[in-house]
Amino acid sequence: MSAIAGIFHYDQEPINTEHGHRMMFDLEKYPADDVQVWHHEKIFLGCHAQWITPESIGERLPYYDQNRKLAITADAIIDNRDELFEKLQIERDRRAGIPDSELILLAYHKWAEDAPKHLIGDFAFMIWDERKQTLFGARDFSGSRTLYFHSNAKRFAFCTAIEPLLTLPYVKKELNEQWLAEYLAISAVVEAVDASITPYQHIEQLLPSHSISIAGGQIKLTRYCTLTAGERLKLKSNDEYVEAFQDVFRTAVQSRLRTNRGVGAQLSGGLDSGSIVSFAANALSKNAKRLHTFSYIPPKDFKDYTPRHLMADERPFIHSTVQHVGGINDHYLDLEGKNSYTEIDDFLEITELPYKYFENSFWIKGIFEKAQEEGIGVLLSGARGNLSISWGSAYEHYALLLKKMKWFRLVQELHHYSSKVGGSRLRRLPEVARVAFPFIDRIFPTEDKPYIFPRIINPSLAKRTNVFHRLKDYGIDQTGWFSSNANLHELRRRHFKDVFHWNTTNTLTAKLSLRYSLWQRDPTNDLRVIRFCLSVPEEQYVQNGVDRSLIRRSTEKLLPDKVRLNLHYRGVQGADWVHRMIPHWDTYKAELKQLSKDDRILSYLDGDVLNAALAKVEAGAVPEYATDADYKILMRSLILYRYMKKFA
Repeated sequence: MSAIAGIFHYDQEPINTEHGHRMMFDLEKYPADDVQVWHHEKIFLGCHAQWITPESIGERLPYYDQNRKLAITADAIIDNRDELFEKLQIERDRRAGIPDSELILLAYHKWAEDAPKHLIGDFAFMIWDERKQTLFGARDFSGSRTLYFHSNAKRFAFCTAIEPLLTLPYVKKELNEQWLAEYLAISAVVEAVDASITPYQHIEQLLPSHSISIAGGQIKLTRYCTLTAGERLKLKSNDEYVEAFQDVFRTAVQSRLRTNRGVGAQLSGGLDSGSIVSFAANALSKNAKRLHTFSYIPPKDFKDYTPRHLMADERPFIHSTVQHVGGINDHYLDLEGKNSYTEIDDFLEITELPYKYFENSFWIKGIFEKAQEEGIGVLLSGARGNLSISWGSAYEHYALLLKKMKWFRLVQELHHYSSKVGGSRLRRLPEVARVAFPFIDRIFPTEDKPYIFPRIINPSLAKRTNVFHRLKDYGIDQTGWFSSNANLHELRRRHFKDVFHWNTTNTLTAKLSLRYSLWQRDPTNDLRVIRFCLSVPEEQYVQNGVDRSLIRRSTEKLLPDKVRLNLHYRGVQGADWVHRMIPHWDTYKAELKQLSKDDRILSYLDGDVLNAALAKVEAGAVPEYATDADYKILMRSLILYRYMKKFA
């Protein structure tokens, strides 16, 4: 709900308030309902507030509690308010209007540095403890809000955004080559496995799931939340699992509807977003409110080249969900004239970082723009659904049964699966075996070679930073990502164990939320939902030949069967990015040629790989090449080229 900033001097030197005001001035590019600062001797706190929830209207931030000698500035929406009210013994007549920042402050007063363990929601905050002369803060478990900082021998400065920190006279604007090496070496959309570093040598980022404490010139970082499978949930029947899931998911959705404005949701033709929309629309209807949905669609002149089982235009399924659920104002955005190329500079300004997800960048931004026009305060999404509510790969489950030698159940499941998707159950056994035992591919390789993304990093940069050795410590191999031998269960475990997976997408949505003064919120990323889903036995996720079984059963009558039971079609977003760039292709090629001759950028990128890829785009734009590796590395390189001009 806010952008926060602050400065803390370790010694007795008074704060130069002009430095704090510089940061606050730089935050003025974002919309604000209120801007306030608070300072006292060696501490300065600021808040560029956006009032999203009813409790935030008129909220005092920064806030100083005279009795407790505590001051807070916060960028937060807390979702477990009722639970905290009870734990903190807050009088009932005070509860309705108490702001989330005060709840955080009271939690700190009661639990000190353990306070973040009791908070559920999206947050980044800093608290000045006057009695202890300590600055303490935290970032939520998945990094839904950002918090950057600079520290030196005399002072500590922090901010929601990077650029304001660069206005401080003691923060040097120097490139962090280690961050850049990781960015280039990793083939996935992840920026860096060390999520504490940034492109700037002297600016760090507080990690998701971590708190920070600064006292006596010493900085202490603590991980307060680690997600593991834990104890298995044991219920008596399938119906009980459905009821338990519905309860926890309904709570997660409803707690994210708190806003004094309209509520929106991104809606595709799939299960995750459809499930959120069905629960949200039902809850809103009780207060006579309608849900706005926003769906991306390709332009009218786009010819869908994707295979039959993929859908670039998901409107048939979206319409089915909208009609079945009811209480929805649906919006369809073809974003005519928008494309990945012409949006680069504005997107770099928003993100403050180079990015790899260019295929979707223009329409993600377009949805935020449209939602702002419609007066939306909260925009729901289901980005984490694949690993939480809709977990359950059929082949991975069958591979698990094979490894455990549960033959009878395996044969039963394969029979059900084949009857639903077609084909012989015996034909699937070799495929299941390859998933269960990856070494089979090494002994009896298939004709299809595994896809390897071209390595774009300059070999000298890779050697100088020892980047691939560092990535190896995280289990990332020479392909720039996890080994193809890793199964989905292991990848899921790593996703929740390693904090860097969450950082990239959540950093994007936090900064888009700030730009457009509305919060994207994800019920599938609710801590309570994830803990529940990790405790559910595997057989609840794949049953009777149906993958993602739990969410399918839990949305019976809530979603149309066309969507709920769909096993044959899958939406694909961003398939039209090349098509959209056709009018700009010559300009795009010219800039790529300029890039290929720039010695400075070539000290970071592999010129041979670039030139080989350039030959492919010379022939003209081919929309069917939207997933082509050469097309992708050229766009990624161009985005980095534009960003690197900041360091010229």
